[in-house]
Amino acid sequence: MSPNPPTLHLVCGKIAAGKSTLTAELARRPSTVVVAEDEWLARLYPGEQTTLADYVRNSSRLRAVMGPHVVALLRAGVSVVLDFPANTVKSRAWMRDLFEAAGAPHRLHHLDVPDEVCKARLRARNAEGRHAFTVTDEEFDLFTSYFVAPTAEEGFDVIVHRP
Repeated sequence: MSPNPPTLHLVCGKIAAGKSTLTAELARRPSTVVVAEDEWLARLYPGEQTTLADYVRNSSRLRAVMGPHVVALLRAGVSVVLDFPANTVKSRAWMRDLFEAAGAPHRLHHLDVPDEVCKARLRARNAEGRHAFTVTDEEFDLFTSYFVAPTAEEGFDVIVHRP
């Protein structure tokens, strides 16, 4: 086995925890690509991401098409940084299916950042206007209510990142 086999990198963290910043850093490794959910959703469904239900519907569609593509990339020897939130047990189960289908190792990067830090970053991000989506404090709270940190029982190779 190669000392650097193709690896699936997963990111878990609340909105504005720094997931996209970390994924950009991970993508600088040789033979590594990023697949970023926000970019795909913004381009495929412009103006159609206004509610949590919209996100769930559109994200499910994207996962259905991206899953086999990610597996194919891993099998072809390319590491993938999956910039999709691994924020629930269900989403992590889908991601597990990908690296298991590819026979590839994985790393689950958990960005453990307090809500108040995330909200401050979110407000700054919204003010800059460069992100694909603007998220209010209320929307942050709604999405965060579904957040479940990874547990040892799930069996992931977790790397914790703290500010």
